[in-house]
Amino acid sequence: MASKHGAARILVASNRGPVTYTLRDDGSLDSRRGGGGLVSGLSAIDSEAGAVWVCAALGEGDQEAVRRGVGETGVRMLGIDPEVFADAYNGIANSVLWFVHHMLYETPLTPVFDAEFRRQWASYEAYNAAFADALAEEAAEGAAVLVQDYHLCLVPGMLRERRPDLRIGHFSHTPWAPVDYFRLLPDDIARQLLRGMLGADRVAFLTHRWADAFTACCTELLDGGTGGTRVGVHGLGADAEFLRERAHRPDVDERLASLLTEVGRTPEGARRRTIVRVDRTELSKNIVRGLLAYRHLLDAHPEWRERVVHVAFAYPSRQDLEVYRTYMDEVRRVARSINDEYGTEDWQPVVLHLKDDFARSLAAYRLADVALVNPIRDGMNLVAKEVPLLSEEGCALVLSREAGAHEELGEEAITVNPYDVVATAEALHEALSMPAGERVERGKRLAAAATALPPTQWFLDQLNALG
Repeated sequence: MASKHGAARILVASNRGPVTYTLRDDGSLDSRRGGGGLVSGLSAIDSEAGAVWVCAALGEGDQEAVRRGVGETGVRMLGIDPEVFADAYNGIANSVLWFVHHMLYETPLTPVFDAEFRRQWASYEAYNAAFADALAEEAAEGAAVLVQDYHLCLVPGMLRERRPDLRIGHFSHTPWAPVDYFRLLPDDIARQLLRGMLGADRVAFLTHRWADAFTACCTELLDGGTGGTRVGVHGLGADAEFLRERAHRPDVDERLASLLTEVGRTPEGARRRTIVRVDRTELSKNIVRGLLAYRHLLDAHPEWRERVVHVAFAYPSRQDLEVYRTYMDEVRRVARSINDEYGTEDWQPVVLHLKDDFARSLAAYRLADVALVNPIRDGMNLVAKEVPLLSEEGCALVLSREAGAHEELGEEAITVNPYDVVATAEALHEALSMPAGERVERGKRLAAAATALPPTQWFLDQLNALG
């Protein structure tokens, strides 16, 4: 008798998939493969395992590909109703769950969990159910399923009801909120989220701090704590082999030459020192306070004027949400005010770029004397790991204690409280003043820690942990 189940032995589920489609002017579809730890991890799996990646159709090109039945082997893209997707993705995942775990609410005014929230929550449930249905159809008997991130917290529980035979894991790429902050959520919703994740055999996080916070929430809100669900930690590392090769291609060399021109030279003719940050313009990344700290550095330590440049790349993020557009405007305003106040004919204190350019980011990594990574909260922050790996003259790392990467890199970094602009300015001064030999040696130790668990092994460790 033929099995009623699918053939996939290993499955991944995530909001964004490994392929993106765009519509050409002539109406044809162009496909582009993405990168990252999940892609490289799945590529290491035996092809006979029949791995399948279940994801959502995001843009117009993806949606058209689903309508036409176009797809790639091993990828199942879900054509979820656009209104349901918008409610689930923007209304709940990015405007509620992201804000809770990154502790971003201005609590005198937000959040307000009203009837509109409940309507959007129903869409989040429907969105998760669509993934659970697809995974249940595609998975072979006893298959391993790795569910990714805060968009899909309900999937493990829903999938367990549909397919109790499966081995299910859930991985959170964000921080996890401490109990008191998590309890901002309505009690029933908070418990539903936890029970949804506990439908997995194993849940995992980027650091012990986030894993412990999740366990504490389960202990506080659920009678049985985490029950039989195991909790693990896998600290995703930088992909050294890929980054080192990619960072020395001709397009990166060209952008490095251009950046060197923008940075310029001191009045004595030496290359100016650089403080580099590369981020999405995401509220939790704390870009504005980083700029304010740089302004205080120039004010408190005038000896650095005309001798240092803040190379700040702030790439667009979630521009369909007003609060993110407003934040990007503030980044522009503060950078412009610093240049107006301190700049000279031959020196622009802040070199700000807002258009996403991966090659230019790698060029900035190579140029960095100091890396500034000061998030309010961050699940990991790979920039903190990537800059020391590629910096050509050794890099001092100024790192927020609230970044997940601090668990691994804190010993060699200069640690800052992300809210303390004055202390961050002094940390930048310390980093810029660090002797070259010490900077190089610290950079080497940072790079070693940053590459301890490369993406492929990070994925395989999670798969092996499911047994």
